[in-house]
Amino acid sequence: MQLKKGKYLATFLAVVTFAVAMPVLAAEEVDAEAAEVLARRENCLKCHAVDKAKDGPAYKKVAAKYKNKPDAEERLLKHLRSGSPVTLPSGEEEEHRIIKSKDDKEVMNLIRWILSQ
Repeated sequence: MQLKKGKYLATFLAVVTFAVAMPVLAAEEVDAEAAEVLARRENCLKCHAVDKAKDGPAYKKVAAKYKNKPDAEERLLKHLRSGSPVTLPSGEEEEHRIIKSKDDKEVMNLIRWILSQ
């Protein structure tokens, strides 16, 4: 009887571990090609680049800023959907361009791609 309880406990723990890890694994999957297509289509690359600052920060800098922050995706989604103000290198302030795509999956892929830089 003791062996059965141990077997069930081990199975239960394996299932729980998998269930907890699954969203993390799914969150890390990024379709880089699709993200870059969306970034070009939405004109993101006019002001941003992966590794150098333009009018906007480099995506590597954005990723570093949000590294290990649990609300990073949520904050970037709000930023892309709201048109919140940004400060340009010249010191001028303007509203960030609102992303036109209504496909949340597509936008989240772009955000995850940015955060993966």
